[in-house]
Amino acid sequence: MQKNPADCASMADIRAEIDRLDKALMALFAERWAYIDRAAEIKKPTGLKADIPARVNEVRRNARKNAERAGLDPDFYEDIWARLIRHSIEHEQVVLGEIEK
Repeated sequence: MQKNPADCASMADIRAEIDRLDKALMALFAERWAYIDRAAEIKKPTGLKADIPARVNEVRRNARKNAERAGLDPDFYEDIWARLIRHSIEHEQVVLGEIEK
């Protein structure tokens, strides 16, 4: 059963909740990745490139704003999102034939 941080009475409780959250985060990343794959499928016949700088900047700004709203370090989470974006672009570039893997 899910517990709030204040309801955790032991390190075992804390670890179980962190593990639960990590599993949920991976499921969300997998869902996000499915959209990256679909984006590449849509881009290919339209001739869109994998790297669209305006969109990259928008996603980074969104990550920063979302972190701030959640009371998190915006620099740290923008950096994480920069890595996600870079990885996604590289994947799309392979799918679109812009680069070889």
